[in-house]
Amino acid sequence: MKTIRHEALNHFVFFGERHLRYVLKEFMAHYHAERFHQGLGGQLIERPDGSANKNEAKGKVVCRSRLGGMLNFCHREAA
Repeated sequence: MKTIRHEALNHFVFFGERHLRYVLKEFMAHYHAERFHQGLGGQLIERPDGSANKNEAKGKVVCRSRLGGMLNFCHREAA
């Protein structure tokens, strides 16, 4: 609860339940599939199929943002 409050909820003024649900949905998608977790050794909770981090500089770096740039995720595309 502290993570979602600190990283998302404290930065918005909500104009209704629909807006709150949208922010929660976007944060949970980011938290589970795009945010690296120190307790898991810097890994993602849900890894995409076929992803392997070999630290090779072959693919293009792509950045994705959610909630107007509040949550960002950069990754290297497969070559």
